[in-house]
Amino acid sequence: MYLKKKKKPRNEVKLNKLLVVVALFLFAIMIGRVFQLSLSEEVDGTNLQALASRRTTQTDVIQAQRGTIYTTEGEVLAQNVSSYKLIAYLSPSRTTDENNPQHVVDKDKTAELLAPILGISKEEILRYLNKEGLYQTEFGSAGKGLTELTKEQIEALNLPGLDFEESFKRYYPKGDFLSYVLGYAKEETTTNEDGEEETTITGEMGLEKYYDSTLKGEDGYTTYQKDLQGYKIAGTKEISEEAVDGKDIYLTINNNIQFFVEQALDEAEANYEYEWFTIMIADAKTGAILAAANSPSFDPNVRNITNYLDINVALPYEPGSTMKIFTYMAAMENGVYNGAETYHSGTFTTTDGTVIGDWNRAGWGDITFDRGFALSSNVGVINLIDRYMNASMLRSYFKKLGFGKKTGIELPNEAEGELDFKYETEIFNAGFGQGITTTPIQNIQALTSLTNNGVMLKPYLVDKIVDPDTGEVIYQGERTEVDTVASETTVNKIKDLMWETVNGIGNTGAGYRLDGYNLIGKTGTAQIADESGGGYLTGASDIISSFAGIYPKDDPDVIIYASVKRPAGGNQKVIWQAIKDIVLNISKYYGEDPTEQQVAELTNYTLDSYVNKKTDQSKSDLESKGLAVQVFGSGDKIISQYPYAKETVTTGDTIFLITNDPNKLVPDVTGLSSKQAEALLKLLGLSVTTEGTGYVTGQSIAKDTPITEGMAITLTLSPKF
Repeated sequence: MYLKKKKKPRNEVKLNKLLVVVALFLFAIMIGRVFQLSLSEEVDGTNLQALASRRTTQTDVIQAQRGTIYTTEGEVLAQNVSSYKLIAYLSPSRTTDENNPQHVVDKDKTAELLAPILGISKEEILRYLNKEGLYQTEFGSAGKGLTELTKEQIEALNLPGLDFEESFKRYYPKGDFLSYVLGYAKEETTTNEDGEEETTITGEMGLEKYYDSTLKGEDGYTTYQKDLQGYKIAGTKEISEEAVDGKDIYLTINNNIQFFVEQALDEAEANYEYEWFTIMIADAKTGAILAAANSPSFDPNVRNITNYLDINVALPYEPGSTMKIFTYMAAMENGVYNGAETYHSGTFTTTDGTVIGDWNRAGWGDITFDRGFALSSNVGVINLIDRYMNASMLRSYFKKLGFGKKTGIELPNEAEGELDFKYETEIFNAGFGQGITTTPIQNIQALTSLTNNGVMLKPYLVDKIVDPDTGEVIYQGERTEVDTVASETTVNKIKDLMWETVNGIGNTGAGYRLDGYNLIGKTGTAQIADESGGGYLTGASDIISSFAGIYPKDDPDVIIYASVKRPAGGNQKVIWQAIKDIVLNISKYYGEDPTEQQVAELTNYTLDSYVNKKTDQSKSDLESKGLAVQVFGSGDKIISQYPYAKETVTTGDTIFLITNDPNKLVPDVTGLSSKQAEALLKLLGLSVTTEGTGYVTGQSIAKDTPITEGMAITLTLSPKF
C-alpha cells in the first residue's frame, strides 16, 4: 500500500521568517538606543552625566552665618541662633543592643513626658508615635524651631529614640523694639535634588530685606565621591569652598533714645485711642537716625503684624501746618518776607469764590505775619503766597528741600510723596500742607537745614558694616551735606518763630511747652481726605496731628518729627505728652539740665489772692513776676480772679482780674482753651455752653456786648491746626 507524503503548511515558513525579521528589527533598535545613550549628554530631559554623578558624588552645603545687627553701642538687635527639630525613631531595626535601645520603646511614657515641654497634648504626640510602617516621625510645627533650652529639657528626660536636627533661625532679643526698622527675616525649607531638606533665611521686611544680600553671606560646600552605602571613598579627591559669613551691621540707633520713644508710645497706646502714632528722632548735627518707632508695632519673633508699611518712610500723608515752616523759609529765601507786615486774619476768599479759613475762623483781626506763624494762621500763608509768591517759586523750594523725591534712607519701599498743585486754591493749600503728601523722613531731612546753618543733611541709619571674620570696616556711614538751602539769617528767624510758637502766650504749640527747657517747634493738623466723596472728612477725630521740633534751640542735639492719626475726639494731649516725656528723658540723658538763666526766665509761682486788693497794685505785682494780666472793667478793686488763689502758674501765663465795675463787656475769648474761656466767662456772670472740643474758634455773642443778668453764650471749639 502506497502512502502519500503529507505536505507542511506554507504559512508556517512565512511565520518563522516574520519572527526573525521582527527580532532583527528590535535588536537594531536596541543597538541604536545603546549608541544614542552612549553618545548623548541628555535623554528624555535627563542629563545622564549629572545623574551618574549624583549617584557617586555627594555635595554637602556649608551654611553661611547671617550677619548680626547692632545698635550704635553694640547692643544686639538681630542675630542667628541655633534651632532644633525633634525626631523620633520608630523602627526597632535601629536597636542592635537591647540594653541600649535606639528607637522609642515606651510610647505612652514618651508622650506623657514630652507633652508639657512641646505644649501639645499627650494624645496628639501619640498620634505621631503610633503611625504604622514609618522609620521615623516628626511632631509638626510644635517640634520645630526649638531653642537650646528646650532641647536640653528634652535630653534630660533620657528617653530612647529621640534625636535632633540642628538649623538656624533669626532671633530678635529685644522683641517689640525698633521693629519696623529691623523688619524680619524668615526661614524657608526646600528639598534639593537628592531629597534632602535645606533651610535658608531671607529678609522680608525692613533692614533685613534692604541688606539681605549683605547679611546673608555666601554658602560654601564640600564635594566628594561616595560608595553605594553613601560613605566617602577613601583616597578620592575632595573639593571644598569655605562659607563666607554675612556682614555685621551697626546702626546709628541709640539704644537709650529708642527706649524713650518706645516707652512714650507704650504709654500713649495704654491711655489714648488713635489709628496710628509714629515718632522719628535724628541727630541734629549729622542727620543720623537715633530712634524710630510706630504704634501699633509688632514682635519680629512672632510677626504679629497689622500693617506692613513703615509709616516713617513708606506711607506719605498730608503734613498740615508743619509745612508752614518751609513756606515761610521759601518767602524769606526769595526776599519777599516782612514779618512786621500785617494782614486781616480769619478767612480768605479766592478768585473762584472758595472760602479758606483759619482754625479760628473769627480770626484775630489785623496781625503780623510773625504772629500768624505762631497762631498757625492759614490765611497768613495764603496772603504771603497771594502777594509775593507763585506755584513755581513754592514748588521749586519744596523740591530743593527734598520733598517729592526719596531721601535714600537705608530702608525698603521709601515713598516719594507728591507735590501736585497748579491752580490757585491748590497752591494756597500746599502752603499750609494740604493737598500735598510728604513722609516723616523727608521732614527730618528738611529740618536738618535749621540745625546746620542752612546746610541740609542726608539722613542715614547705618553707622558701619563690619566683616565679622576680620573686623574690617567695609562701609562707614557719615555726615553728608546735600545742599545749602537757606541763609543763616533765615535759619535764625525761623527758629525764633518756632520758639514763639511753643513758648509764647496762647500759641498753638503751648501744649509742648516745658518750663526751663528750650524746646522749639511747629504744630500741624491736617484734615483727612474723603476718598469716597472728595473733599475732606469733618469729624473731630478725622485729622492727622503732627509736631516738628528741635531741642534745644541753641546748639541743638536732636530733631523730632511725630504724627498721630485719628486721635479720639481730636485730643492733642496724646502727642503733647509723648513729646514732652521724650524731651525730658533726652535732656537727662545728655546731662542738660535747665540753665540758671532759663530757670529765671520760667519760674513757677503759687498765686496769692488778689480779691479786695487795689487793681493797679495787683496788676503791677503780677507783671513784675513776668505774668501777663488782663483786667476786666474799670473798677478800682478786684472782686475775682482766674486762675484762683493757691494755684501754680508759670512765667508768661495770663491772669484774668475782674474788677468791681458793674458795667462789663463780653470779652473776645477766641484762641483760649475751653477751660480758660469757661472760667473767665463764668466769673463775668455768663452762662456757658460749648460745642466741640479744643480751643474757642467762635462765640455766639460778639465782643464788647454789654453783659446783662442771665446772659448765656455758646462757644464753638475745635483743635488747633
